[in-house]
Amino acid sequence: MPKTLFEKIWDTHAVGLTAGGATLIAIDRVFLHERTGAAALKRMAEMGRPVRDPGRVFAVMDHIVDTRPGRGDSTLMQGGESFITETRAACKEAGITLFDVNDRNQGIVHVISPEQGIVLPGVTLVAPDSHTCTQGAFGALAWGIGSSEAEHAMVTGTLRLEKPKTMRVRFDGVLAPGVTAKDMILTLIADQGAGGGAGHVVEFSGDAVSAMDMEARMTLCNMATEFSAMTGLIAPDTKTYEYLAGRTYAPATFDDPYWASLTSDEGASFDQEIVIDTSEIAPMVSWGTSPEHTIPVDAVIPQGPARAHEYTGLDAGAQLAGTPIDVAFIGSCTNSRISDLRRAAKLLKGRRIAPSIQKAMVVPGSLSVKRQAEAEGLDKVFTAAGFEWRMSGCSLCFYAGGEGFPEGARTISSTNRNFEGRQGPGIKTHIASPETVAASAVAGAIADPRALMRENEAVT
Repeated sequence: MPKTLFEKIWDTHAVGLTAGGATLIAIDRVFLHERTGAAALKRMAEMGRPVRDPGRVFAVMDHIVDTRPGRGDSTLMQGGESFITETRAACKEAGITLFDVNDRNQGIVHVISPEQGIVLPGVTLVAPDSHTCTQGAFGALAWGIGSSEAEHAMVTGTLRLEKPKTMRVRFDGVLAPGVTAKDMILTLIADQGAGGGAGHVVEFSGDAVSAMDMEARMTLCNMATEFSAMTGLIAPDTKTYEYLAGRTYAPATFDDPYWASLTSDEGASFDQEIVIDTSEIAPMVSWGTSPEHTIPVDAVIPQGPARAHEYTGLDAGAQLAGTPIDVAFIGSCTNSRISDLRRAAKLLKGRRIAPSIQKAMVVPGSLSVKRQAEAEGLDKVFTAAGFEWRMSGCSLCFYAGGEGFPEGARTISSTNRNFEGRQGPGIKTHIASPETVAASAVAGAIADPRALMRENEAVT
């Protein structure tokens, strides 16, 4: 009987059924971070329960680390230093590999796991972070869990799960210039609603997905959680294996027949299928307080929930483009990789952010990305344009590290969530691609990046 990619991974990892009918799934990798890692490891130690296989568990300092240059263990979060020092001590005691604050390979978990070859096609990988689904871009079954589940996975090597339904989202056609993976996933969420993927594992496929590089695929899978899916994944192909070749934790070769089997069989049945004409997608920007409140940058704001209009101060019928902004932010596990920075820098080169912009920041997703960007001179492009150039970390993707934007500011951001207060008290967040963030920073208002692209083409 034909199987989906998800079903193949599920069946390979199914250990047995529980009395209640749930499935015990073997867990290949566990990734911790400093906000929850120390607490989980300390509870395990207090109960006398060791990590079953320390070689399969990794930890990183990323969520509350200070991203300002010259950082150490200090954070801008009150009491944040204890999260760092306790995680460091707990990882050492448990024998877990830790990517510490200034380790050359430190970065956001969902950026460094692929960089290090920790995520691999066909594995199961969990972390106490909802955007673990990012790593499904490699054909892995990767999803976010709670702290207690992380303890269970580390002690037993398994987790108990109810089998989710399957969905295939096919993006057919060719992306227009200036349109990115971020715009694709925002289009899906806007069309189907933020709850459209609830209870499903979503497999992304189609011509546009096959044409993507691995970093774009990570962006696409990253926001499967904003679609309420358990996770998103993409069948591995030559691009996947070429990306992983030579990575620290990757195998020497991918010759095992298991790798070749990691694709949905012809005739495999999905519980739901969605087809999107990629050629019709435009640069997207959110207007409200949910990722489903998203429209093309040149569209008119629709009538939405009253609270969303009240919070953002935007009325139905108004043009979204031209809305003044105060802050521009490029970073997060969604859009902080080297390709994201290259595209934004291309639009910023030779330009300055508008005088009305109160703050503009670029936070690379890892120290490896930071070094690569500096080797290419991208940092100089950003700073010349008026952006701060930071160390790697989650930073102001969310308001938890103690740092903040001016209260009540309107932000254009390459992050993944625009909830009320997500980036600080009263902050009005508009999520978009790095290109749209760059173009908006130059304009001082929400702007279509294709205009700057046309200017660049005219010059060349």
